[in-house]
Amino acid sequence: MSTISFLINQFLKFLFLLTPFFVLSMFLSMTQGWGITQKRRLALRVGTAAFVICTILIFCGSFIFQAFDITLDAFRIGGGAILFLSAVGLVNSNVTDKKDNTAPLQVEDSYSSAQISNIAVVPLAIPVTVGPGTIGAMLVIGAESANLQAKLLSLGAVAIAMVVLTTMLWAATWVEQKLGHQVIVILSKLTGLILAAMAAQMIFTGIKNFL
Repeated sequence: MSTISFLINQFLKFLFLLTPFFVLSMFLSMTQGWGITQKRRLALRVGTAAFVICTILIFCGSFIFQAFDITLDAFRIGGGAILFLSAVGLVNSNVTDKKDNTAPLQVEDSYSSAQISNIAVVPLAIPVTVGPGTIGAMLVIGAESANLQAKLLSLGAVAIAMVVLTTMLWAATWVEQKLGHQVIVILSKLTGLILAAMAAQMIFTGIKNFL
């Protein structure tokens, strides 16, 4: 596989693992009444936090396996199972009901930089963007990267996917106006179906190699 093909393949994997339309739905429901500037600031914080988390997972995956004496194939099976459950939950979930219980931030209100950072990390970066299934898949992909070049290419693919996600969140209001919330929910569920297929492939590969 050429470098470009590998990069594109990894980019598509990471893009679906990040479930951009589900994240967009959650972002919109949790920022009702927010000002455009505050939404965009939050979008940048979410993208930055998620990228840092993914970078740690990709580069530390093999060390985690060695520390706990876990084989890659065993983690493929376990991580694939968790990713499959996450995909099923994504398909069956009612995204429109998952709204923040706190009062929405109005245009005239202002959150401090620290408060926006907290919202960006939890719950938007973890567990909405990088959930348990995504963490498992990221660890496996990072451990599968045999050398530093492969890890750097994977990191580059993550960066591109994160730029796409952050851009969607940056223009969240515009995207909702153009597509409509119902279309976003449908695309979110279609993403869940693709994640289920990816999870099944991880499990089958782990079982095949294990046997």
